[in-house]
Amino acid sequence: MASSPTKRRRKSQSENDSIDAYLQKSSPIVVFAHSCGSPSTSDFMIKWRNMLRKALHAVEVITFDYPYIHGAKWKTPPPKAEELVDYHLDVVKKAVSKHPNHPLILAGKSMGSRVSCMVACNEDINVSAIVCLGYPLKGKNGTLRDETLLQLKIPVIFVQGSKDGNCPLDKLAVVRKKMKSANDLHVIDGGDHSFRIGKKHLELHHSTQDEAEDQAVKAIAMFIGKTLKVAIAMFFLFFFFSLSL
Repeated sequence: MASSPTKRRRKSQSENDSIDAYLQKSSPIVVFAHSCGSPSTSDFMIKWRNMLRKALHAVEVITFDYPYIHGAKWKTPPPKAEELVDYHLDVVKKAVSKHPNHPLILAGKSMGSRVSCMVACNEDINVSAIVCLGYPLKGKNGTLRDETLLQLKIPVIFVQGSKDGNCPLDKLAVVRKKMKSANDLHVIDGGDHSFRIGKKHLELHHSTQDEAEDQAVKAIAMFIGKTLKVAIAMFFLFFFFSLSL
C-alpha cells in the first residue's frame, strides 16, 4: 500500500532534520573560488558565501582571489584554468591547516568550479565533496570541458540554470552518466549562467529569485549531508573490518 502524502512529507522533513543536525555536528570547511570575471568581493560571491555557510553549518567559508585579480579595477585576462591549480591548492592546504579534522568541501562559481575539480584530483588533500555552481562545460570553441569530470572520484553536485548556454543540460546529462564519482544535479528553472531568472518567468511560476536560490542551497546541503554520512559509515565499516582480520 502506498504511503499517504502526509506520511511522505513527515518522512522527508525527518530526513531533512537529520541531515541538518549532522551538518551542525560535522561543521565542514568550505573553500569557495570565484569565476573568471568576478572577484571574491562580487555580490554573487558574498551572497552565496553566506548561504553556504548557513546551510552547511560551515566552520568557515573561505573565499580568495586568484593572482590575476588586482583590486577593483583589474583588467588582466584570466590564464588557463590549469595554471591556477597550484595557487588554489595552496589556499586549500592553508585552510585545512587552520581547521584540521573538519570535512573539506570545495566550491566554485563557473571557472572556480572547474579549477576546484582539478584541485580535488590532487592526492595531497582529502576532499569530501565538490559544489559546482554554473559549471562551464562548453568551451569557447564548443568543445566539452569534461576531462576532469571524468577523472573525478569525489562526489560532486552541479547547480545549473536551465538557460545557461555555457552548460547545456542535455550535454551535462551525457557526461554525468560517464562519470565515476557519485554526482547530482539541481536545476534552477529559468536561470542563466549566474542563476538570474527573468521577471516574466518568476511571475508565471509565482516564485522569486530568493526562493529559487534557497531551494538550490537546500539541495546542496542535502547532498553534502548525505555524502558525509556515507563517508563516515564507510570509514567505520573499514575500521571494524580491519580489526577482524
